[in-house]
Amino acid sequence: MFRTVVFSSLLAMLPCAAVSHAQSSSSNPTVATAPAEPSASASQQLDAAEAAIAKSDWKAAESILKPWIEAHPNDARALFDAGYVADAENQTEQAVALYRRATQADPKSFEAHLSLGLLLAREGKLDEARPELALATTLDPGSAGPALKARAWRALAQIDKPRPGHPGDASEASNDLLEALKLSPETEEDTLLAATLAEEAGQNDAAEAAYRRALARNPGSEEASSGLAHLLMGKKQYAEAEAVLKPALARSPDDPSMTAQLVLALAEQDDPQALPLAEKLHQAHPQDAGITRMLADLLYESHNYAASDQLYSTLLAANPDDEKLLVAHGQNLVEERQFGQAFAVFKKVTERDPANADGWSGLAFTASKIEQPSIALHALTMRSKFLPENASTYFLWATSYDRLHQKAEAAVYYHHFLESAAGKYPDQEWQARQRLQVLGK
Repeated sequence: MFRTVVFSSLLAMLPCAAVSHAQSSSSNPTVATAPAEPSASASQQLDAAEAAIAKSDWKAAESILKPWIEAHPNDARALFDAGYVADAENQTEQAVALYRRATQADPKSFEAHLSLGLLLAREGKLDEARPELALATTLDPGSAGPALKARAWRALAQIDKPRPGHPGDASEASNDLLEALKLSPETEEDTLLAATLAEEAGQNDAAEAAYRRALARNPGSEEASSGLAHLLMGKKQYAEAEAVLKPALARSPDDPSMTAQLVLALAEQDDPQALPLAEKLHQAHPQDAGITRMLADLLYESHNYAASDQLYSTLLAANPDDEKLLVAHGQNLVEERQFGQAFAVFKKVTERDPANADGWSGLAFTASKIEQPSIALHALTMRSKFLPENASTYFLWATSYDRLHQKAEAAVYYHHFLESAAGKYPDQEWQARQRLQVLGK
């Protein structure tokens, strides 16, 4: 719930060009050139522009490139250089247009397609970025080397991976990453991506191995620590998760995601440190709904129902129809013995969602408490469509029928309750036996 997946810096480089210009056209024969062989004068002028680019003197480069492109609108090399300058100056729309013109002037320009794809990806235009990057992977990078083609594959992996709001394709992303690794050594970012992709595919052992490999390479990796802890808690290895998180938090004590994970790991071990840590986290992030809900849950578990309900009420003010919040609010009201208010809350839940089993459970219990046995029986009937019976529901069935003077039905459910309770509810079991004697059953 609290893990954060950061989009790879591969897609956020400034400038967004696929390669630093020191590796580009002036010194790299693979950079796009005009179809016709440039004259010596042309080469000198573009060399001068690229020398200015190498010094980050964008204005000087622009002063050479602009008139040149006006006179030579299809010069792919000049268009790429101008796109690079615009990209470096954060003139995104102009950079995209120039890179596109470069790819049109020379469809085999590896760097132009790569730079365009990376820039579009950085701008969040992933559907436009993907075909440019995919095409780049088919082109010859020349002496720019396989490392640049690997960058294209890595960018594709980032685009193809599943993420919020985009189902993606974990298998395709894994294939992209494997292609990158054929061309260049594995990086820490590669290892983390491999871990998240394996986790997405349900290959938790492979994901765990990758996270551990990343931590071996960089013990300070917050993403690897958080990812590994998440997997360990999924396997209910809470002590192991705690052992991973504590040293990570010693290095990054203000990390809210890992702190929340540690709270959950401690809470699952009934460690009393969980609650004060959650309270401190909430004080630092009072507007975070996830942290607020986590603290509310812990307060409920510690029997501080009033404080828990205060937090749930705050959350409900922003989300009045959230059924999970309503159920939690109703459960707090039950614990505070405010049965009439709780009944109204559970009634609202079941009216909004007739398939909400927790809502029907709460409605059955509170209806019994406010002596509405008919409503309790209806709620129990609805609940039984979604959840199996247990000792508590058998007792509610029995007492509700009993109040309605339906003796035979009451006796049947008192017997069911006694069989199911098996000594776990001595007070109610005594009551059930007494009622069976009265009922003569």
